[in-house]
Amino acid sequence: MIELLVVIAIIGLLASVVLLALNSARQKARDAKRLADVRQFASAFELYFNDKSSYPTVGYGTATVLSTTNATAAGLVPTYIGVIPAAPTPADTPCNDTSNAYTYSVPVGNSVSSYTLTFCLGQQTGGYGAGGHTMTQAGIQ
Repeated sequence: MIELLVVIAIIGLLASVVLLALNSARQKARDAKRLADVRQFASAFELYFNDKSSYPTVGYGTATVLSTTNATAAGLVPTYIGVIPAAPTPADTPCNDTSNAYTYSVPVGNSVSSYTLTFCLGQQTGGYGAGGHTMTQAGIQ
């Protein structure tokens, strides 16, 4: 009976170690997806700019969470990007539900020659530190 309890305790210990490693891998996968999504947005925005000489006016003068509905209305979907990817959940620390979304804005002006896309990473990924980041036509900061 004691041997059986020892074996069960060892199996429980090994299972907890595996679960901890799995959580870390999931967090890394969510951050990698966020960076891939942001790069996909950058390509779509530049293709749009090449055709229309301005960036999409989804978030004209205000920060707007990108969705397929508002991107379709702006002419971005489906010509330049098939669907608007949603940020993976759950939000990882230091991000929260608000900063986990992809938020797009363009300044008010005669020509829309710049844009800002904000997003959040849970940990250092691809050379970018944890926390909030901004992508513009100049790249990711």
